[in-house]
Amino acid sequence: MASVSANFVCSRTSVRLPNQMITSKSLRLATVGWGRTPGFPRLSSSRFQISCAAKKETVDKVCEIVRKQLALPADKEITPQTTFTDLGADSLDTVEIVMGLEEEFDITVQEDNQDNISCIQEAADLIEQLVANKS
Repeated sequence: MASVSANFVCSRTSVRLPNQMITSKSLRLATVGWGRTPGFPRLSSSRFQISCAAKKETVDKVCEIVRKQLALPADKEITPQTTFTDLGADSLDTVEIVMGLEEEFDITVQEDNQDNISCIQEAADLIEQLVANKS
């Protein structure tokens, strides 16, 4: 009997240049195959999340600041993988979020680093790196 199979791999990776962490945001894998059993194909899917080790407290604080800056309701779910765009933020909102983070954590985010922040996890990772470098 003939056999048909297919694989699908999707990976989103963020690489930062000198003095910055390398992060892999997600990896998704799906496989489809027809074996000896007639009828519908077999489908299996897995999703792996890999992220840098920003402390939960830092991620929670970033979520709180983003919620405040965007005036989001308390029941709006925000996860480390949530992007600012997903929350309806435009470029001005993102600048205001970064300013709020700078004030809260007493850090300065360089303009080139601001362009690398698109989600909660990336913001938390950068904050921890800047705080560590400051010490």
